[in-house]
Amino acid sequence: MSPLVLLLILAGGLAHATWNLVVKRSAVSGPTFVWLTAVFAGVVLVPVGIVAAVIDPPSWSDLALAAGVSAILHVGYFLALQAGYRAGDVSVVYPLARGTGPLLSVVFAVVLFAERPGPIGFAGAAAVVVGVVVIGFAGGRANWRTARPGVLWGLLVGVLIAAYTLWDAHAVTALAISPILLNAGTSTLEAVLLTPVAVRRRDQVRATLRNHWKDVLVVAVLSPLSYILILFAMQLAPVSIVAPAREISVVFVALAGWLLFREPHPAARLSGAAVVVLGVALLAAAR
Repeated sequence: MSPLVLLLILAGGLAHATWNLVVKRSAVSGPTFVWLTAVFAGVVLVPVGIVAAVIDPPSWSDLALAAGVSAILHVGYFLALQAGYRAGDVSVVYPLARGTGPLLSVVFAVVLFAERPGPIGFAGAAAVVVGVVVIGFAGGRANWRTARPGVLWGLLVGVLIAAYTLWDAHAVTALAISPILLNAGTSTLEAVLLTPVAVRRRDQVRATLRNHWKDVLVVAVLSPLSYILILFAMQLAPVSIVAPAREISVVFVALAGWLLFREPHPAARLSGAAVVVLGVALLAAAR
């Protein structure tokens, strides 16, 4: 992994962790918040995307297809994640989703894209997945009967993460679509897809905008920025390397949870974080 790719991944992971911490601190979520962030992200990204399109005109049919499929997968991911959090523990759904997603991304990148990360790359990817699961399950419930709904939803969310990761990687590599243009189109279409929900919940939209407009702006900027940086990394390095390495964001969130929010079980979380860092180091050394 080149220093530039590593820098893109670390910057993307830090941006991803930051907006997640903003959401956690403000305790705001739900479809109206996602709709608002998608709208604001579109407002920010579309003008930049227009400039990018003038400089390097894309295939508009390819862009429409790529952004349309990506938007559907991202909205499906959001809806499945929300359902998972309602049905099971966050400490079960989150680690399974974040662990299964990169694991499947690596497997299908090898199968579909014929990538060969090598023994060090595979070892690094495995370490990242294990570390993420250790962080997420620290202090979580172990009873299968109560955990089963969360497990099933977590696995589905992981499948959707792998799906949009592989599809977006295909869009920015094989279709040569600019990550900025892809995100501008995806954010705009996500807003369109969620508009019926926003219309039915107009009062919630107004309340969220009135009480959390700063949080909306932060997430609208940092969420697409974090993913754009990762997509640029995918243009320079294999998906089987970048997909697991981007989970370095989980380490930042785990450390902040311990230092800022005084979350319990710091030993287990820090142990998992150390394993993730080891995995990223192995991925950085992979060729």
